[in-house]
Amino acid sequence: MELQKAIRRRRMIRDFDPDRPVPRDVVDTAVTLGLRAPSAGFSQGWDFVVLTDPADRQRFWEVTTNADEELDRWLAKVSSAPVLILCCGDKDTYLRRYAQPDKPWQDMDESHWPVPYWDVDTGMAALIMLLVAVDEGLGGLFFGVPVERCDVVRETFGIPGDRSLVGVVAMGYARTQRPSGSTLARRRRPTGEVVHDGRFGSPWSTDRNVLTKNPSQGVPSGRMKT
Repeated sequence: MELQKAIRRRRMIRDFDPDRPVPRDVVDTAVTLGLRAPSAGFSQGWDFVVLTDPADRQRFWEVTTNADEELDRWLAKVSSAPVLILCCGDKDTYLRRYAQPDKPWQDMDESHWPVPYWDVDTGMAALIMLLVAVDEGLGGLFFGVPVERCDVVRETFGIPGDRSLVGVVAMGYARTQRPSGSTLARRRRPTGEVVHDGRFGSPWSTDRNVLTKNPSQGVPSGRMKT
């Protein structure tokens, strides 16, 4: 599938067909391509725990929900996903990488990082997996683990305590293609509202302009706006 088409078709799927397993090679493609995501300093400070065994997936839902509570509509549907990928960020790998001689810092001070790129980069890998799901005719969902359940998830699946649980990719064949969730109640914000041209508050125009060349400089003087 063409990349732009996959991006436009991608949306969060919350209702999976429990009777259609995802082929192993499709899962392998998703995680392998996910590892092609960019990472600061090529640190690759991420880990992914793939749950395809029904017992493992059942255990995940057991430790992340209250056993005495009736399954709500969201959980009843999402828990039927045949593939769960736990996405973990590894902060120390980034701190060590940027303390090496080819980087500007010679210490592992976390204050150098105003943004936790170990989580950002792991999220970008998860997005690639979601796009692969679309490309393979599957549905995908990214959701978070409740903060009070993170420790028990780490313990259950042997995840080191220094790993952050960035989120979970659920993957499977969609039971329905009908829109659901927030997309039914909220509009997509217009491009000009969130993309700014040169200065915050100056809306970006989506008109397509042909690049023009400044004869005096020999370089393009316009910008392609897409």
